[in-house]
Amino acid sequence: MSFADLGLSDELLRAVTEAGYDSPTEIQAAAIPSILMMRDLLGIAQTGTGKTAAFVLPMIDILSHGRTRAMMPRSLILEPTRELAAQVAENFEKYGKYHKLSMALLIGGVQMGDQVKALEKGVDVLIATPGRLKDLFERGKILLNGCSLLVIDEADRMLDMGFIPDIEEICAKLPTNRQTLLFSATMPAPIKKLADKFLSNPKSVEVARPASTNTNITQYVVPAPPRKKREVLRALLRQPDVKTAIIFANRKTTVRELVQSLKRHGFSAGEIHGDMDQPSRLKELERFKAEHINILVASDVAARGLDIKGVTHVFNHDVPWHPDDYVHRIGRTGRGGATGIAITLVSDADAEHIDAIEKLTGHKIATLEGFGAVDAAPAPSKPAPEKKAARPRRESQPAAQQPSRPKTQAKPARSAPARDPDDDGWNGPVPGFLSRGF
Repeated sequence: MSFADLGLSDELLRAVTEAGYDSPTEIQAAAIPSILMMRDLLGIAQTGTGKTAAFVLPMIDILSHGRTRAMMPRSLILEPTRELAAQVAENFEKYGKYHKLSMALLIGGVQMGDQVKALEKGVDVLIATPGRLKDLFERGKILLNGCSLLVIDEADRMLDMGFIPDIEEICAKLPTNRQTLLFSATMPAPIKKLADKFLSNPKSVEVARPASTNTNITQYVVPAPPRKKREVLRALLRQPDVKTAIIFANRKTTVRELVQSLKRHGFSAGEIHGDMDQPSRLKELERFKAEHINILVASDVAARGLDIKGVTHVFNHDVPWHPDDYVHRIGRTGRGGATGIAITLVSDADAEHIDAIEKLTGHKIATLEGFGAVDAAPAPSKPAPEKKAARPRRESQPAAQQPSRPKTQAKPARSAPARDPDDDGWNGPVPGFLSRGF
């Protein structure tokens, strides 16, 4: 099947071809015809399956007819994070290059003035995070009664972030007679309830089992005690097949410390986490996309928002606390039909979390062979000191007659060598896998 078989316009097909795509993914082939027929749609698809284009492409053709009105967007796309909202905006610019559609991006962390100006002119497509949208609505800067198409993207992530009450409030302000598309990687009970409430006789499309991982991604765990993780990670990053990599950590402080450690050891690394303002985060993403840096250290704020071609590896410096986050983290590689490698560093304390991940995904994660011997290798034994021959006992002499011993000068104290802040104390043998590719 080709994109031409889906009923898309010639202008859109031209843009898709120029973007380098000739055949639709499974979710695109299943969803696009139904969306073009103006049906509500419930899409369950794992990350990296082409889900964004599955709703962006038909939306462009649907919105190509009609006109905008001030402060009244014609369509609305809700995203859980700023990064994901920006990614969807890039898709509209790429695929809508031969259509004259206007677009506005409403996200926090940036000045509100330009966003308000765009709304005052009228937009065909409004891409927003719930918080900023509600803020502008309460200020009277936007009206939602002209919105005829709603997309709720990454609904399970919305649930995790506590946005479901906001989604319900926003939906209540939209026209009842509208087309609604809801996409989610998983379908927990609250999301099913949300779909039943706001979707009318939807077409259900499921292209993979909920919470399954991309089969194009080869997954490994590597045993690494907490104090050795940085050294093990550096050894993995030095492998010749690691071209571009995203490293995930659970805490923002770990992200900051880890990126500084990597820079000290000569790696070209950047960072992205929730304490950075939006312009700084976007700047780091652009550096990574432009290959000015080839390693990006991130917290889970970025796990669902990054769609960057050519990421060869994902490393989990920390095992994620929630199994769902593992699926979305490793989904940053192996995108668009490419293959990828995901490696998670695990200590003994992580066993329960790994069990939960394997139970959720139904996949047993292989251990990278050749490393376990490092921890098990015994320390080299020192030869026992030889016993000195016993001295013959000397007859006791009166104190006055005992020879006086010369006083010895105290030796100066030896200063301890400066400790490398990244020295995790690993002096064991080089593991076998470091001498061969994975």
